[in-house]
Amino acid sequence: MPTPFSVTLDSGDTICALSYAAATSLALETTAILAHGAGAPQTHPFMTHFARGLASRGLDVVTFNFLYMEQCRRRPDPVDRLEACFRAVIDNTRRRMASVTPRLIVGGKSMGGRIASQVVAGGDNLTVVGLVFLVYPLHPLGRPDHPRSAHLPSINAPMLFVQGSRDTFGTPAELRPVLTGCSNAELFVIGGDHSFKLRGKQTRSLDEVCARAQDVIIAWVKQHIQP
Repeated sequence: MPTPFSVTLDSGDTICALSYAAATSLALETTAILAHGAGAPQTHPFMTHFARGLASRGLDVVTFNFLYMEQCRRRPDPVDRLEACFRAVIDNTRRRMASVTPRLIVGGKSMGGRIASQVVAGGDNLTVVGLVFLVYPLHPLGRPDHPRSAHLPSINAPMLFVQGSRDTFGTPAELRPVLTGCSNAELFVIGGDHSFKLRGKQTRSLDEVCARAQDVIIAWVKQHIQP
């Protein structure tokens, strides 16, 4: 079971976070902070599945609720508040875990990953060593003329984009030209849509698809993050 802890924001509000400890025998001495998407909290099965799967493979994982989700509001907070919330979780995690797992990766599902990338692109001496995106929302639904990618080339840390082959918020074909302008970005294309869900008579289950994605993330960490 994950260990809950609280994070106090600059506003004085408090949010809940969950810490998933890495399997001891496989520990990679790296922590990944993963944020949820716009429409579901950290306890959504997608988030808990990835947190537990990555922890079982040796990666310490922290998830959290953005303030609007913590307060059971449907509409996401303004971008500056989302970014401030993510920064607070980064600071808190560093204080709690630096002596155990000094390397820090950030990312998340859809909006959560996008906010993570904007925080890292903004600097603030966060010393993040990598970013993982569980589907990156390259543009709003049906609006490819409104890309959310201008900041990505300014990120020097290694980035891994795990993208659904039928993602309507940004297909792999749309994402590839963007990543060519980044210094250290990799794309792994997985079956399914914006939540890796399959359709028709495809033989692989969602669990199998997610497990494959988790294996790829761990291999990427071992190649690019570990010394």
